[in-house]
Amino acid sequence: MIESPCTKVCTLDARSGICLGCARTIGEIAQWTAMSDAQRRRVMAELPARRAANAQTPAARATG
Repeated sequence: MIESPCTKVCTLDARSGICLGCARTIGEIAQWTAMSDAQRRRVMAELPARRAANAQTPAARATG
């Protein structure tokens, strides 16, 4: 089983809908335990790009 990427920083960016802690969407967070390993791997593979994109936003730079 693939562990959750949760960092216990559960704050959703209002503009992107991405969690500032783990970079998942609210739907992905809610469905994590019901996802297959393949679905979890797909999400995990997308997280680095989401983090990078979110770090480039003005709001993320102001709070980060």
